[in-house]
Order: sequence, then C-alpha cells, then structure tokens
Amino acid sequence: MLSAPRWGLIALAIKLEDGGPVFFRQERWGRGQRPMRVYKFRTMIPTADRSVQATAEDPRITKVGRVLRATALDEMPQLLTSGRAT
Repeated sequence: MLSAPRWGLIALAIKLEDGGPVFFRQERWGRGQRPMRVYKFRTMIPTADRSVQATAEDPRITKVGRVLRATALDEMPQLLTSGRAT
C-alpha cells in the first residue's frame, strides 16, 4: 500500500514518454521447471526485439527505463506475481 504512489508515478512516466504499455510480461521457468508469468514495468521501446538481450547502452531502452533499471524499480510488479505459475 505504501508503494502505490510510486507505482502510479512510474506508470505515468512510462505512458508520457512514448504512450506504450506500462507493463511487460515474460514467461520464465520457476521452481521445479514450472512455467511462470512475470510482470515488470516496461523499460524498452514498445517495438523492441525481445529475442536479443539488452546491453548497457542499448538504444531500445527508454530514458525512464534507464532510471528504472538502475534502481531496480522495474522489478516491483513481480512482488504481486512471484510464485504464481501459469
């Protein structure tokens, strides 16, 4: 509950920067090799090729995304979804 205002500000910053979606969804393997869906704040341009790993100076990373990655705030949505299998 205390982090709700921060979530709102992050979502607003992402939307204002390029109008794209706020969240990024990714399938990962969890405990026992069970697939799980992970949500993160989007840090790359909406049309980014996600099959290629991002590098430190990757031009696909947005300005807001650089701040989120540097502070690990892009990981916050995982707090709500951690441990849930698809």
